[in-house]
Amino acid sequence: MMEALRFPWEDNDDRREVAPSAFRPRAGRGKSSRTQASRQQRKPATRRKPSVSRSVATAPLPLPEPATRTAGQASREAARDRTAGRVVKGPQRERHEPDYVLMAVAAALSAIGILMVYSSGGHAAALEGSVFDAVSEQLGWGLLGGLVLIFISRIDYRYWRSFSILGIAVAIVLLVLVIGPTIPPLLQPIEANGATRWLKIGGMPSFQPTEIAKIALVIFLAHWLSRKGTKVGSFRGGLIPFVLLVAVFAGLILLEPDLGTTGVIVLTAFTMFFVAGGSIWQLALMVPLGVMAVAGVVLMKPYMLQRVIIFLDPFADSANAGYQTVRGIYSLAYGGITGKGLGVSQQPGGLSVPAAENDFIFAVVGQEFGFLGGLLVIVLFLALAWRGMRVAMNAPDTYGGLLALGITAWLTFQAFINIAVVVSLIPMTGMPLPFLSKGGTSLVVVLAAIGILLSISRETVTRGASAHEDPHRSRGDGRPHLSRSGRPDPAAEPTT
Repeated sequence: MMEALRFPWEDNDDRREVAPSAFRPRAGRGKSSRTQASRQQRKPATRRKPSVSRSVATAPLPLPEPATRTAGQASREAARDRTAGRVVKGPQRERHEPDYVLMAVAAALSAIGILMVYSSGGHAAALEGSVFDAVSEQLGWGLLGGLVLIFISRIDYRYWRSFSILGIAVAIVLLVLVIGPTIPPLLQPIEANGATRWLKIGGMPSFQPTEIAKIALVIFLAHWLSRKGTKVGSFRGGLIPFVLLVAVFAGLILLEPDLGTTGVIVLTAFTMFFVAGGSIWQLALMVPLGVMAVAGVVLMKPYMLQRVIIFLDPFADSANAGYQTVRGIYSLAYGGITGKGLGVSQQPGGLSVPAAENDFIFAVVGQEFGFLGGLLVIVLFLALAWRGMRVAMNAPDTYGGLLALGITAWLTFQAFINIAVVVSLIPMTGMPLPFLSKGGTSLVVVLAAIGILLSISRETVTRGASAHEDPHRSRGDGRPHLSRSGRPDPAAEPTT
């Protein structure tokens, strides 16, 4: 840049202007050219004063670049770069160590889950032959999930954006197959307790397509909402396609049926939509429609209506319909402050709880480790939500922020619904507790999601450390409701 900078006097010394022929002295007129040449040789050389010629183009002096750039300046510079043929890249930050607190919380919850699966099923496994059989499968899934977490945490999270459309297409196909007909031995949906939530394809282990659908939907929504930019708040370009997409997922999951997972997906999706810049008034108008949809589903399913009635008074039919809810409440109360000890829930002196390894595993935690054990699990989930939100607020771009927010909201909502069912705050629904409930698909997918969070955390910055953010950015301008430390998305608003 300094080589192109030339001062006016340097241009005049290097470039000699040639006078037009009309102003050149002709030979033979006046004094001879030889006399003039001899006089010029005898005339002492004088230094010419530097002068600025109008015909000489000079480069302006460079001005200091401002510390911050507005959105208009950034877009104009990006347009000039595209015109010049340069590649405009997204925000790239120097990577640092991942969030070890988040990693420790995930490891602690997984360890507690494996321990509680062993405790809740060890007695039955001992009667059948081997105690280790109760935990070997879950331990294997946990080790596999740990390897997946480490692998994904070292991959740039932007890489998954390229597979967002493919992932959501695969998720929709799996959700259709799980409610479709059985085609042995290639395709076998598995029904349990009146719901078809498991799918077995060929010789593969059975899995839950809804778990894959959760992470696929979060990745796609993070990509789609960040691409929309300020159009998210519009009715036709933002709300309508968003509602149609979520309705497809919610409808397919309701056909299994699985009302709990449907609630988690809807709450997570609308949280991401609001943070991405969705209008609060549009969301408020969707609340009555959502309540009417849930009421219609409950009235169409007799067992769901019965669960609502039992929720109002579970002790009215504690021996039949309210048995599981009542046993869960008694189990929590029986544990007291410090609990009765590991494995007591399956012993003759303990209280057995239906679905102890899955939906009601929190009741087993309360019985065996008491109020302090249950409080520890809740504190770990709160720590997970705190660290996840911290990653989302300090993410390097809008896509990363929405992706971290979606994963955190999904795990937090699911944990809250499961614990709320056990303590009888909401009607009973089949919802596994993340990290703790038995199930290979759930554990591996949850640990994979934590790996994505750790990948985003490797590029986070402290709050307010970004100098390129628009200082006038706020909730009222239709932009994503993220912190100032996050960068605009390169796809929606490219920057240099």
